[in-house]
Amino acid sequence: MKALIWKDLHKIELVEKPQPSIQHPHDAIVKVTLSSICTSDLHIINGAVPNAKIGTTLGHEFVGEIVELGESVKNLSLGDRVSANCETFCGECYFCKQGFINNCQNGGWQLGCSIDGCQAEYVRVPFADTGLTKIPDSLSYENALFVGDILSSGYFGAELCGVKQGDNVAVIGCGPVGICTMQCARAMGAGKIIGIDINAARLELVKTKGYADITINPKAQDVLLTLKEATDNKGVDCVVEAAGGKDTFQTAWQIARPNAVVAIVAMYEENQTLPLPQMYGKNLIFKTGGVDAVHCAKLLKMIEDKKLSTDVLISRCFDFQDIEKAYAYFADKNSNCLKIALKYD
Repeated sequence: MKALIWKDLHKIELVEKPQPSIQHPHDAIVKVTLSSICTSDLHIINGAVPNAKIGTTLGHEFVGEIVELGESVKNLSLGDRVSANCETFCGECYFCKQGFINNCQNGGWQLGCSIDGCQAEYVRVPFADTGLTKIPDSLSYENALFVGDILSSGYFGAELCGVKQGDNVAVIGCGPVGICTMQCARAMGAGKIIGIDINAARLELVKTKGYADITINPKAQDVLLTLKEATDNKGVDCVVEAAGGKDTFQTAWQIARPNAVVAIVAMYEENQTLPLPQMYGKNLIFKTGGVDAVHCAKLLKMIEDKKLSTDVLISRCFDFQDIEKAYAYFADKNSNCLKIALKYD
């Protein structure tokens, strides 16, 4: 089969690999129908993910059809249409039982990082009962493509903040994760949502779609002053940092009101500074982490009930055989791309 591998630093290549087979009774083999490219794939290629292994098939965001099952898989059947979780987790270890599946002692972020991922015609999914979720008949593959990663990350950011009815929520970064965060925060009862980005097209999108009530471009506006005016001089109740820029972490804690929660769901390629003397007395709570994507079934139901939608995220579709062109398009900041959908024959 064809598979897209991380060949070396800054290099990818479409190669031939053997079709995966069952290695463990809890495995499933999925024929990929749609997959996507994630910013974290770019981080791997750039050498910013320590656990990533050269030669690994990239990708962790996909939907498809189950074609083979290990004998211990209980909740899935051959032919099921499934959405994949970006995290591999056993469901039985200490961290899984606490809901911290990103820290699973037997898994974590493996697909497309330390084991072969989904940017191939077939993929082996360990712990299939927890790593795959059946797609309701009423939803298309496109509807479900981003549930296990981008949408889960957005939900995670809002969940970390503990968004309550009427809370003012600022989301830094109006890309895919930011858009999903805004939708999830709204579903949780957020009052005023503020979108912050330096990309004018993305700001226009979140305002036009109603995801954000207020938008701020730091290149054209004073972020702190604008937010103070919008929040009766308090600052925001919740901040989700979904951008991962050079100065966005600093913006995140500065715009938070005293005793607020700052959730960091972005992945940085450089160390960030926690200036404790400057923030002393604000009594801020910082929450960080890779996504604990434990709500996939719930998120699919919310899509089915029209409470959430990720359809707007697909900027362009490519055939899988053109995946290297798709990577170039996705990485080009001038393309204004949100997400790519890769189609398989």
